Amino acid sequence: MANDKRAEMERILKLQRDTFTDQRPEPMSKRKDRIKRAIALLSDHGEDLAKTMSADFGNRSMQQSMITDIASTVGAGKDALKRMDKWARTEKRKVQFPLGLLGAKAELRYEPKGVIGILSPWNFPVNLAFGPLMQVFAAGNRAMIKPSEFTEKTSLLMKNLVDQYFTPDELAVITGGPEVAAAFSSLPFDHLVFTGSTATGRRVMEAASANLVPVTLELGGKSPVFMGRSADFAKAGERIALGKMMNAGQICLAPDYMYVPADKEDEAIAGVTQGVANMYPTLLDNDDYASVVSDRHFERLHGLVEDAREKGAEVIEVNPGGEDFANANQRKMPLNIIRGATDDMKVMQEEIFGPVLPVKTYKQIDEAIDYVNRNDRPLGLYYFGEDKGEQEQVLTRTISGGVTTNDVIFHVSMEDLPFGGVGPSGIGSYHAVEGFREFSHARSVYHQPKIDIAKLGGFKPPYGKATDKAIATMMK
Repeated sequence: MANDKRAEMERILKLQRDTFTDQRPEPMSKRKDRIKRAIALLSDHGEDLAKTMSADFGNRSMQQSMITDIASTVGAGKDALKRMDKWARTEKRKVQFPLGLLGAKAELRYEPKGVIGILSPWNFPVNLAFGPLMQVFAAGNRAMIKPSEFTEKTSLLMKNLVDQYFTPDELAVITGGPEVAAAFSSLPFDHLVFTGSTATGRRVMEAASANLVPVTLELGGKSPVFMGRSADFAKAGERIALGKMMNAGQICLAPDYMYVPADKEDEAIAGVTQGVANMYPTLLDNDDYASVVSDRHFERLHGLVEDAREKGAEVIEVNPGGEDFANANQRKMPLNIIRGATDDMKVMQEEIFGPVLPVKTYKQIDEAIDYVNRNDRPLGLYYFGEDKGEQEQVLTRTISGGVTTNDVIFHVSMEDLPFGGVGPSGIGSYHAVEGFREFSHARSVYHQPKIDIAKLGGFKPPYGKATDKAIATMMK
């Protein structure tokens, strides 16, 4: 990477931090104005952005992009506007008896951190850059965004639009390849947000650690679906198909594999197959169905399917229109259900991130719970069934970033729930008040009264009877 790119990033960071420092304390109206401009950018140019995302993918539904990347992100901004005054209020905290009677006071102030770096991925290129930004702004910070080079046209359009709606001391977009991303993650930000793979997340955290930059990592992993015996397999199958086929499975929260009762395996697979057919009668010329983002990713997914086949799995290709994918000159891939998935298959070792769905079977639900607990904590976990006792057993005995019951993915769209992972699926969270706090510094402030508290409490040498009495009182 040319050194001038690094110099440019350092110059913008210095500009933003200097302006941030000079303009403190900033009124809430300034923060709200930035959020309103971010909303206006998305509202005015949503269709352009959706068209550009489709061009980057090869094909991606305009309506899907308007829902997942534009409208939902505008919603996050509106939610922040409505609630940020409450989030930002100073909290009164209690002081030990009898200090309160003597006039001591304690409070917690939520203050901005400064300049926040946002490293956003290609799968929802607008949402995962502007979603966290809404709360970064709500907390009173400036921001620099480094979007993905895989969606190059979208990244460039975002940069051009941001230059129109914001001054560089408020918000800047930095474009470039992996070497720019590596340099970006090594900058001394006040906080860094990264969304992407667990492997890259480790490198980002390592780079940030050199400057002791706190990180929010939104990673992925293998989000399991538990199918209880009491599930409605037709309804569940359609909901799983919707979650797995949206964006062609290129979603960090996509259901990664299904765990089903051994005697209901046929029914579970039939439910998903029928669900696909109901929503996507054809795939190749269907604008509702997205392409896989790149040739490399397309080849990787086909490699996962072939590896499973070679190791003894039955591959069920869900191809409702009976189309010829082998000779299609586009990166469209039908859903491949992997029946008889085993742990020696790559499809059970890596996050899939595409339309491939392994199926495992259990005799007792405990087997599925134990399996999930033996592996990395997932970002999402899904339970289908009407048995409340079993549902509670799954929830209380497993650990995951979030949960949706009787559907998949939906918990992320609840703006009042924090979104984040646990362990290898992520660190920290955003959305709701938790997001505001993630990008704020919770600053403790204690106000000492006029009276000599140290002497009264026996803390002031020479130590003597007052000290002994204070210790005795504290130990009671």
